[in-house]
Parts: sequence; structure tokens; C-alpha cells
Amino acid sequence: MNQAVSGFSKLSKEEKIAWIAQTYFSTPKDAIQLLKNYWNSDEKIQKLHDEFIENTISNFYIPLGVAPNFLINGKYKTIPMAIEESSVVAAASKAAKFWSTRGGFTTRVIDTEKIGQVHFLFKGETEKLHTFFAEIKSDLFTETASITKNMQARGGGILDIVLKDKTDLIPNYFQLHVSFETKDSMGANFINSCLEQFAKTLKEKANQYELFSETEKDIQIVMSILSNYVPNCLVRAEVSCPIADLEEKHIPNPQEFAEKFVQAVRIAEVEPFRAVTHNKGIMNGIDAVVLATGNDFRAIEAGVHAYASRNGQYSSLSHAKIENGVFSFWMEIPLALGTVGGLTSLHPLVKLALEMLEKPSAQELMQIVAVAGLAQNFAALRSLTTTGIQDGHMKMHLNNILNQFDATEDERIAVRKHFKHQTVSHSAVVEFMNQLRN
Repeated sequence: MNQAVSGFSKLSKEEKIAWIAQTYFSTPKDAIQLLKNYWNSDEKIQKLHDEFIENTISNFYIPLGVAPNFLINGKYKTIPMAIEESSVVAAASKAAKFWSTRGGFTTRVIDTEKIGQVHFLFKGETEKLHTFFAEIKSDLFTETASITKNMQARGGGILDIVLKDKTDLIPNYFQLHVSFETKDSMGANFINSCLEQFAKTLKEKANQYELFSETEKDIQIVMSILSNYVPNCLVRAEVSCPIADLEEKHIPNPQEFAEKFVQAVRIAEVEPFRAVTHNKGIMNGIDAVVLATGNDFRAIEAGVHAYASRNGQYSSLSHAKIENGVFSFWMEIPLALGTVGGLTSLHPLVKLALEMLEKPSAQELMQIVAVAGLAQNFAALRSLTTTGIQDGHMKMHLNNILNQFDATEDERIAVRKHFKHQTVSHSAVVEFMNQLRN
């Protein structure tokens, strides 16, 4: 196709699918059938999914797994994880079991502050703007009272509003920098509604302010939007035990393991090329739980990686130390999550996941998600510093390779037997499969 399509959004779902099949596929009937194979047989559930986004044509499946045996602050949890990558759930489960016999994970929420900003341009005397802001600050609270009423009843609301001078970065650029508490909701809609009212009030009050010149009265609102960078919405997760207690099958020398582990973390703290992959492993665990519980993993990713760069260089999110014969591994991470609103009350599997977690508050979910990330990171570093990452990962990936070959059950048995004590690689499996079939 080499031209735009007109009126696509107005077509019915069936018409959209028919157009796509005819335009892009050599066998349109097969394409249509494939899309329909992934529809839910329950029409009500399918309609619900259709209305989550625009131009829906089918459902895109991601496996939902569980990682049991997470001992968090003395209580066991089974954590739901939605992810397509092999070995992630297995690694998290293995780390959970490992630490369940060594005291488990300890967590605490450090703060839950969220941020929104009104970005605007002001041409005039800065001191006058500061005086004006001080005079209208109470009005900003008053004129959002109808928006904040319900949130305040739950213990949340607007915490503070600060005028920030950013003219050293962009001429005439200022902000209303606003902090919020949104309790069990992630709060995006609430925050954005407040910010848009702030912008309206700011402009109206400026236009009436007698001390402003005509130029100064003409405040230009650029945009009003929440920030996904939430460095003061922090949770800490930690594991620790005497070094001797680290001993297990793959850790015959716990002192050597602990020292090597700490060194591996230190490398991720100072080397950005390593830190990115190190933190990606953490996010394998975090994103999987965030997605399973109906939260916005893109927002979490953006905020987390910004936090990893907060000191001017991208660095490890996790840290480790040996002190007085005790090994400690911990992480402090920003997580703006919600357990009410959005998909949490709509998506059937999200509701199931939250019930599996015993209907956590937003703060409890922050702690569970952080633990999943720390467990994933521990599992990866344990493999890297002992057997190597590919040994376990490729054995878990073996099923994917066999599925590419549409292997029979007899072939699967033969392949697994052959690679029980052999290194698994894609090329080695391909070669063995060809030998089997020839």
C-alpha cells in the first residue's frame, strides 16, 4: 500500500480487519482467522477488551505466571507476573525460595509523593511574579476544592505548590511545581485535572492583577501535566544474612561468592554499559508485576531510569555490602502505583492478580513490586557470578526453540535427553534437530 486510508476509525471492527487482511496479506482468510482465534469466546469480556484502546482488532496474549514462596516482612506471598521472556518467573521463584530460609525480604515505603507541573512563559519582572504567586497561592487550593474533595476524604490531596524559576534554561520559562498524595490510586487523572485548573486560575488572576503591565498579564500556558519522575515516591527492599548462610549447591564457598557478588554490583554502580543491563534485569521482575496488576509499566520504566541517572551518570539501582560478617543486598526505587481506578477495576485478570495478592493497598503493592525486582536481580547476579547466565536461561529457552520446529513429543524427549548435560544454544539445537530428522 502506498497511500493513506480515509475514515479508518469509523469502520466497524469486522471492516477494519477485512481492510487490513486484503491490503497486507497474500492469504486474507488466514490472517482473519488468526486474529479471530485470539478473540475471547465470552462476548462481554471481548467487548471489554475492545474498548480498552482504539482500533482494536484482536487480543495480544502475554503469559501470566506466578512466583511463589516470597517471604515479605514475615508473610508469604505468591506474586503474579505477566511477561513473555523465558526464565524470568523461574528465576524469581528460585530467589524467593532461597531467601525464604534466610529471613526473607524486608521492605518499607519511604515516601509516596507524586509530582505535576504547569509550564508557562512570563515576560516581565521576576520579583513581581513571586509576589503575585504568594498572593494567589491560596486561590489555587480553593479553586480546586471540588476536584480534591473526594481525594482529601481518603487522606490525600495537594501537598504543596511551588513557583520555580527556570529562566536559566529557557528564556521566560517558569513552573508551578506541585506535589500530591493520591493514596491507593496512581492519580494521573486527578493530578492532571488539578493542574489544568491551576493553569486556568493562574491565567485569569494574572489578567486581573493590577501590578502587572499588559505584557506581564499575558502569561502563556505551555502545558499542564503530571511527571512520571517521582524521586520522592520511594520504596526500599532488602535481604541480608550471615555470609556462612549463603552456602548452597552452587555456592560452596560463601565468602568468595559474597565478595564476587558485591564486586559485580559495584561494577554496575560505576559502569553505565553494565548498569543498563543490570537494571534491565531488575525491570524484568518489576514490569511483570506492574503489568499483571494493571499499572502503567512505561511510566514506571521512565521514572526508574531517570532515578538511576539522578547523580549525573546512569548507575545501578541495587547495592550490596559485606559488614561484620553479614551480606546485605538492597534497593531503593521510585514506584508510583495504584490499586484502584484504571484497569484495576475493569480487567478480569488484573482483579484476579490483586486478589491473589490479598487486595493490597498502593503502598503494599509498591513493596511487593520492589521485592520482585530485587529477587530478579539477585537471581541474575547469582548466575552471572557462579554458573553463568546462559546455562539456566538457554535451558528455559529450549521450549521456544522446539516450538519453532513444531517438534513432536518424541523429538522433544530426545532433545531434552541430549541437552541434559550439554550446553544449550540455538545453533546446537538446530543441528541436533536436523540430525534427528535426517
